[in-house]
Amino acid sequence: MDTTHASSALNTRERIVRAAAALLEQQGREAVSTRSVADAAGVQVPTIYRLFGDMRGLLNAVVSYGFEVYLEGKLAPALDQDPVEQIRQGWDTHVEFGLANPALYKLMYAEARPGGEYTAAAKAMQMLGTLVGRIAEAGRLRIGVEQAAQMLQAACRGVTLSLLDLQPEDRDLMLSTHVREAMLNAITLPVDSGIAAAATRAAQDSQSRVISRAVALKAVLPEMVALTSAEQALLAEWLDRLSQSRPPSNETPPGQVRR
Repeated sequence: MDTTHASSALNTRERIVRAAAALLEQQGREAVSTRSVADAAGVQVPTIYRLFGDMRGLLNAVVSYGFEVYLEGKLAPALDQDPVEQIRQGWDTHVEFGLANPALYKLMYAEARPGGEYTAAAKAMQMLGTLVGRIAEAGRLRIGVEQAAQMLQAACRGVTLSLLDLQPEDRDLMLSTHVREAMLNAITLPVDSGIAAAATRAAQDSQSRVISRAVALKAVLPEMVALTSAEQALLAEWLDRLSQSRPPSNETPPGQVRR
């Protein structure tokens, strides 16, 4: 394919996606059909099938476009800023985007193709994972990095969809704030505030401290060049078990005799 033809196909594809996104925003999901999109983009219906395969393929492209628009408003994690505060800002940006673009947001999250992979979505999750990883490295994470990131993403999506189910005048944005802070309190440990506070936490939450250190060590495991890949894998398995550990029970496991 020559350069001119490739550029023309790319421009046509982008025009169709933008036309579909505009119809979605202005008239809702029901208004997005191959005929309406073709008319809005100034192309023939067969062009849509040639470039996207079917309507599902077009909608997937619109979803990816929506994520790209969303990511344009997000900044890459700054190493000199508190990662917990950055997660707060990212959460609020996510909710604001959803409320400002309800039809697109519902297509992205409520009607997403099962198992679908979108480059922009993966990038957004990677950014969140980076922030959670920095919290782990500081020894402030109560659970594993991947689990914490998934919990934050699920909670934020749930809050946004719940708010979208309400009429604009009935939405209380404090719901988002309360859920956000509850999630952060559930996955993070407080910043050290002196010897007395540290001693109190050690007495009251020793198990959480063990877990947070295991999570922190795993976060920097790839940097341990003194260990072989097999040794790193074994240590990662032990750290995973520690990060998921619970206080020992006095019950005797089945089949064993208490000594």
